[in-house]
Formats: sequence, structure tokens, C-alpha cells
Amino acid sequence: MSRQKEYLMIVFTLMAAFLVPINSTMISIALGSISDFYGLDIHSATLVVTIYLIVMAVTQPIAGKLGDIYGNRKIYIIGILLFFAASIGCGLAPNINMLVAFRSLQAIGGGLLIPNVVALIRQTVSHGRLPGVLGFFGLGMGLGAAVGPLIGSFLIAVASWKAIFWVNVPFLLGALAGGVFLIPKLQKKNARQPLDVIGSFYLAVTITLLITLTHAESTTMYIVLGIGSLLFMGLFVRKERSVPSPIIDFSLFKSPVFVNANLSVLINNFTMYAILLVMPLIMTTKMDISTSMSGALLSLFSISMAVSNMIGGQLNRRYASEKVIFLSFAITVLTNLLFLFVIQTQSLLYLAFTLIVNGLAIGLGLTSMQVASLEAVDESVSGSASGIFSTFRYFGSIISSTLIGIIANYSILFGILIVAALLGAILSRMVYRNGKKLRVDKDGVLPR
Repeated sequence: MSRQKEYLMIVFTLMAAFLVPINSTMISIALGSISDFYGLDIHSATLVVTIYLIVMAVTQPIAGKLGDIYGNRKIYIIGILLFFAASIGCGLAPNINMLVAFRSLQAIGGGLLIPNVVALIRQTVSHGRLPGVLGFFGLGMGLGAAVGPLIGSFLIAVASWKAIFWVNVPFLLGALAGGVFLIPKLQKKNARQPLDVIGSFYLAVTITLLITLTHAESTTMYIVLGIGSLLFMGLFVRKERSVPSPIIDFSLFKSPVFVNANLSVLINNFTMYAILLVMPLIMTTKMDISTSMSGALLSLFSISMAVSNMIGGQLNRRYASEKVIFLSFAITVLTNLLFLFVIQTQSLLYLAFTLIVNGLAIGLGLTSMQVASLEAVDESVSGSASGIFSTFRYFGSIISSTLIGIIANYSILFGILIVAALLGAILSRMVYRNGKKLRVDKDGVLPR
């Protein structure tokens, strides 16, 4: 592939991936308009946000496996087509039930896209340029989530809430053309090993129950959902150990590099999501800051994290992954200490500084975590590795939201975040053995 064709392929695939986080946050600004249009209360309208997140979490690990079996290019194109059809469906939805149904389909399309975009990048981009491209990928994903509400508010102001779905159409057509004409057919098909449908069902139910568990409103619901989660998780693990082509290949976890990279992103997302959830509460209830100003200050955190993600990708081209990850967690420890004094200072300048440096610290190691995870496995299972990585990232968010619902003392919460970052720093020093990376091959075997 020529350098120019590779560049165009990267642009089009990243453009498709960029739409996924935008659509996850852009709709939040439209909930009032949607509830008015369909004559609903705002609580009913929030289902279009929740269903998107749940389906995305369920789809991604399965999507990675589908890419490894049938080809990442093919699953990427299917994801584009589903996202395209669903966006049109959302724009034409006559009632809330149809809107929720098409949002679910949109999430399936997005879930198919993300792990397969990462796998395609791994397969087509040179080793030396991989960290930089993944850093740009992380920048796009972070900025997409951050600017989604801004784009949504602009589209609603100049058109209507339906414009947030129609705006996807031209970009998806471009991404589809890029997928068809620019992405090479490099993958070896393994269709003789069909998808484990029963295992996929067990995994989907497990993730759904875990997400629902974080929103339980009574002790009885916590117990029922907790038991259900453990039951289906056990069924999933048992099923995966008995099939030749599991959804999540547990042999990948033989590599300490792979394990620690995924645990690192879980801890990293745990910290990030805790900040996103708890800081608006602190700003509005403890510092008497308006909701609009709180949103503006929190955007500093999101934007700095996204920019730092790209910077971390450049650092990864010069330094080993575990060094960049260690630096990220070490700075996160220090910046989490700053949060302990936010309420006492009551200073907007101190708060803004703390949010910016914390965003920089959290974003710095994300690309290196992704690179370490991918380089720890054979290229043929890049899709599965990307899906697992996305799942660990999402579970970090789930754990964080659950913990915030339990702990009311902010000092204790920030203390937990400090301990988590310290644990991440320790893990980052364990990704090498005897100075060499340990990569699991396509058969799940470690080198001797």
C-alpha cells in the first residue's frame, strides 16, 4: 500500500470511529426536544442514551471476535452500513419505541466499528507509526465525546433534534467508500470456526446485568442482579473453555503484558469516569458553581485528556510502553492529591488547573496501554484483543459509577483514586520479563 493510500485509509476509518463517541454524547443535549416531540417525560427519553451505552458494551467484545473470524474489513463495512441505516431510521422514527430500536441498531453498528478499526490499523500501519496513529485515534475518540454536546446544540439551534442523526449520513458514506476502495483484503478468513452464539448470549446477559446493577435502587435488586451476573458469568466462562473458538480467548491472558495492559486501562478509566461523575456534584453542591460553568470547567478535563492521548502516542514512538504508562500513573497520583484540597480552596483557578493537569495525566498513557495490549498478541487475533481491551475499559466505568453511589465522603473517594493510580504504576513495571515482551501467538502459546 502506498503512503498516500494508507493515509487516506486512516482518515476514513478514523472518521467512522469518531462518529461513535459523538453520537453517544451529542444526543444528551436533545433529550428535552425529544421528550417534547413525542409527548414524554424526560426520564422516558433518557432510554435513548442508556440503550446506546448498554448495546455498545455488549457488542464490542463479540465484534472483535467476528472480525478475527470473517475479516476485520468485512465487519467494519457491515458496521458502517448498520450505523448508516440506523441514523436514517432515527431521523424518521415516528415514535419513541422506534427511536430506541434504531438507537440500538446504531449502537450495534458502532460496536462493530471500534475494535475492527483498531485491528485494521494494527494490520496496515507500520510498527514505527502505530503509536502515533493510535494516539490520533484516542484524540478523536476523546474529542468526539467532549464536543458531542456542542455539536448537538448547534444542530438543534439551526435545524432540529433530528439533525443530530442526519448529520452522520455524508460522513458514513465517505467512510463506506474508504472501506470498500482503500482497505486491503489482508485477513485470512476462519469461517470454519463459527461464532459461539450461546457464549455470545451469556456474555451479553452478563454485561447487561452488571450495567443494570450499577443503577439498582434497592437491596433486593442488588442481590438479584448480583446473583444473576455471577450465574451468567460462570456459564460464560464454562462455555468458553469448551469451544474451539471462544468469544474471549482466555489463553491470551497467559501473557503478563496483555493482562497488565488491560488492567491498566480498567484502572485508568475507573479514575477518569470518577472525575467526570463526582466533580459536577462537588462544583454545584460544595463550591456553588453554576451548572453551565461546571460543564465548561469539565470540558477542560476532557479536552486536555484527548490532547494528551495524542502526545502519549508520540512518546510511545520513543520510549517503551511501560515507561509511558508508569509516567501517566505517577502524575495521576500527584494530581489526585490536588483534588483533596479543591473544596477547601474554593478557587476556580485552582480547580481549572487541577482538572487540566489531571486530564493530561490520565490521557498520557492510554495509547501505550492499547499498543501494549495489541503487541502482546498475534496479529491474527487483533480484533479479539481490541474487543477485550474495550470491555476492560468499560468495566472501569461500571466499577467507578457503582463506587460513587456507595461512598458519600469525597476525601475517601479521592484517596481510593490515589491508591488505584499507585496500583497502576506498579502494574506498569511488570509488563516485561527479562527485558523482553512476551507475546501470545495465534494458538495461545507463550514463547519459551
